[in-house]
Amino acid sequence: MVTVGSDSHKRTHTVVAVDGNGRELGSRTVTATSAGHLEALRWARQWPERRWALEDCRHLSRRLEGDLLAAGEAVLRVPPKLMAGARRGGRELGKSDPIDALAVARAALREPGLPVARLEGASREVKLLLDHREDLVAERTRIQNRLRWHLHELEPGYEIPLRGLDRKVVLGALVELLNKHQGVVAEIASELVAEIVSKTERINQLERRVAGLMTELAPSLLALQGCAALTAAKIVGETADVSRFNSRAAYAMNNGTAPIPVWSGNHTRYRLNRGGNRQLNAALHRIAVTQIRLTCPGRAYLERRVAAGNTKTEAIRALRRRISDEVYRRLWQDHLVASARPAAVAA
Repeated sequence: MVTVGSDSHKRTHTVVAVDGNGRELGSRTVTATSAGHLEALRWARQWPERRWALEDCRHLSRRLEGDLLAAGEAVLRVPPKLMAGARRGGRELGKSDPIDALAVARAALREPGLPVARLEGASREVKLLLDHREDLVAERTRIQNRLRWHLHELEPGYEIPLRGLDRKVVLGALVELLNKHQGVVAEIASELVAEIVSKTERINQLERRVAGLMTELAPSLLALQGCAALTAAKIVGETADVSRFNSRAAYAMNNGTAPIPVWSGNHTRYRLNRGGNRQLNAALHRIAVTQIRLTCPGRAYLERRVAAGNTKTEAIRALRRRISDEVYRRLWQDHLVASARPAAVAA
């Protein structure tokens, strides 16, 4: 089996082929276009049994990965954190595209169980919509902060209700207030209010669209207490196809809820896992915090852990891991339903 490693850049991709022992068989640099991807594929076809290993830099490798998958190739995703060790272990000094591509290929040989790439579907659409909404929210917050300073200059002591700048009633009252003032400051403040109104409308549209997608894609996940539409969308988008995880333990390691073993002699201890997908970890934490406030099994589990001697922080960590297992189960349930849907339609 030949492994073809790739070092991806904005304009070029460098691919290096190695055998099962990691010995370099050849290299090629192609343009980062569909024509260049086809050239790399034609070059690699001199080895009938092959697989591709791409460093998991999605914005740089996504088009190459998609073209290879469309051509029926087997593709592995190599985490970037493996590259430093692979380069240090190499005999050739320096850093170049061929050296990096060779490191990617050898890392794929050394590490079993790397994620297998699949064609992206609805989960990526959800992630794109959610990321766009979050960008708009951040931009709206920046504009709101600027508006507050202008209002403080025009109307010292004017109080805006908590989160009031997200509401049409409050913004409408601000428009009437600003119309009473003259000058550049009032003009700029009026423009900022108009921008906030426009962005708020678009944010609400995106939220409704995401909620509709979640109702179709992840009904089982939405039924989990504490998991609303935006949290479910974050989980679906960051998980990017639950079938790439072969167990709930692998999923917990990916989202950072699995503790890290720290052995010392005959004593086994565990420390907090600060790695993994922090966006996914934060979504699971939101579910945990919400369940603690409700009368549900999550709150009862936390109380049992505290009664057994855990601190509240330790109990929340344990609850977060328990929620990770439940999320994994529900994601699989939704995945199986979605997979069976086309077959049912065809029948």
